[in-house]
Amino acid sequence: MSLTTEIALMMAILGISILLFITDWLRVDVVALLVLLALTLTGLITPEEAFRGFSSPAVITVWAIFIVSGGLFYTGVASLLGDRMLKIAGTSARRLVGLLMTAVGLMSAVMNNVGATAVLMPATVSMARKARISVSKLLLPLAFGSLMGGMITLIGTPPNILASDALRMAGYEPFSLLDFAPVGLTVLILGVTYVVVIGMRLLPDRTPAELLAGATDSDTDLVDLYRLGERLFRARIPTGSPLIGQRLAQSGLREDFDLSVIAMERWGGTRLVPDKDTILRRGDVLLIEGMSDNVVWAGQTGRLDVQPEVGVHDKELQSEVIGIAEVLLSPHSNQAGKTLAEIQFREKYHLTVLAVLRDGRPLRTGLTDLPLRFGDTLLVQGPRHNFQILVREADYVVLGDVESAPPQRTKKAPVAIAILGVMLVPVLAGWLPITAAALLAGILMVLTGCLSMDEAYQSIEWKAVFLVAGTLPLGIAMEKTGTADFLAGLMVSALDGLGPLALLAGFYILTNLLTQFMSNAASTVLIAPIAIESALQIGSEPYALLMAVAVGASAGFLTPVAHQSKVLVKGPGG
Repeated sequence: MSLTTEIALMMAILGISILLFITDWLRVDVVALLVLLALTLTGLITPEEAFRGFSSPAVITVWAIFIVSGGLFYTGVASLLGDRMLKIAGTSARRLVGLLMTAVGLMSAVMNNVGATAVLMPATVSMARKARISVSKLLLPLAFGSLMGGMITLIGTPPNILASDALRMAGYEPFSLLDFAPVGLTVLILGVTYVVVIGMRLLPDRTPAELLAGATDSDTDLVDLYRLGERLFRARIPTGSPLIGQRLAQSGLREDFDLSVIAMERWGGTRLVPDKDTILRRGDVLLIEGMSDNVVWAGQTGRLDVQPEVGVHDKELQSEVIGIAEVLLSPHSNQAGKTLAEIQFREKYHLTVLAVLRDGRPLRTGLTDLPLRFGDTLLVQGPRHNFQILVREADYVVLGDVESAPPQRTKKAPVAIAILGVMLVPVLAGWLPITAAALLAGILMVLTGCLSMDEAYQSIEWKAVFLVAGTLPLGIAMEKTGTADFLAGLMVSALDGLGPLALLAGFYILTNLLTQFMSNAASTVLIAPIAIESALQIGSEPYALLMAVAVGASAGFLTPVAHQSKVLVKGPGG
């Protein structure tokens, strides 16, 4: 195969992979594995080179850091730090935003960005309501702060690790732990200053999370916000109804009419959350969710006496014992892609999902069989004490005015902090490479009981691991086929007359534009070999260009899909 043919094949694979990454037609980890397979089948790389990514120090470091982050999460270290910093802010919006971004930025420097965002979200929503600040003015700065903080250290975000690994593979000394700090800290300080001084005025003034949390000072009703009024009805069980004396599970309301009973009132105004074994009685008033035609049909059969529509408000969904809350899938959740029926949400937690907010649109029907996505907001209703079960579950992040149960392993928090020190000190002193230190810290987290082995596996974002391992051979293939040299020549010739700073800016902009629509890890792997070849062509060392690529890949501020931290805050922030 000629060199020209190899470059043409390589360019075709690159173009198709970028298209698939941007369009999201397939999962990013699937795309990465397809790229790996294509490179092997076309003979551009050997099978040994194709699977080298799975044993790469970069991949080992990435998943080891996820485990260390999980240890900080499960022992409550991150939560305690965030809560204390937020309490210092008081009720000043600007002070709150400044401290919030600083807190999440410092946390993101040593742990997973999405995990740091998720840890601070409940406290952020609660503080927003107490300070009477629109939660949309806090959640976007929270996500931005996590991205900025990840730029501070080598372990703060996968692009930094991958850029360092690209240097190692090219025969250069890799980046050290704090090589990114001058740039990362500058970005964080300037970013916080900009948002506090100018950005606060540009942020949207939306309040869905406050409303979902049960804010009583809002003029907008939760039912109106989620348009639940179109699906909520009252119906009394009349004399002679075949439902009298039956358990709710035997009533046939769900099976025959696709109706869900979410609340019930008995004589005397006692409000209940019925379960499948609740015995129905004459005179019970049921609050039913479903299609109006189905409710009318159930009434015509004599089962129900549908009451005249007088409006249903969120007050009727709550009482001293019954509440409503907003729930998100956490970064550690394995529930994405599963339906509520598959995870037996109602049976396990005795809570009813009233609606799901997805991409700004409330979904109210067919929820049982709806596959959940990361970023979905679940509006749940049921006994308030059951929310504590969700708070303790690693799969969910509960927002709103729900009393947070303390993490189960707070006594292990000092141990987790000590292990973090065990990881960082040897790296700073030059005693251990970051891969070995991160792996040691991850193992110590398990051995000391900061998290179990199952929780360690759950803490790892396997999609990110397979994405990195699957795309690393791209760099090998680009070097081997001369594609990196060819593309570097195009970049250098296009910017040759403008000087090295223009080339630096060019690589930053190129990487940054790619990362707005695709994984920051993938954009780093694609551009890093080209940056190294460009540096060689202009007679320079590649460190500045590689750092520009890493920072550009981490600065996913322009689109809501550029980073999972922003996907996480998108729904609650409106």
